[in-house]
Amino acid sequence: MAVHIRLARYGTNKAPFYRIVVTDHRNPRDGRFIENIGTFDPKGPFTLDRARLEYWRERGAQASHTLTRLLKKNPAPAEAAKS
Repeated sequence: MAVHIRLARYGTNKAPFYRIVVTDHRNPRDGRFIENIGTFDPKGPFTLDRARLEYWRERGAQASHTLTRLLKKNPAPAEAAKS
């Protein structure tokens, strides 16, 4: 089973927010997921359980291109302090 970490769209028309989910790559975008590890609101905060993200990455889960871009824009606080 190929596992991906990607965004699932929720909200209303023209006012979306996204959940960051771990899912089988064969499931639809807003379909069944294994675990919800965070949220992204384009107008508000970006929350993510970094420990769970690392857990799934260690087990071979691949982040989507969009999520990878978001992670680069919003580094973990510890990473920002090291720079």
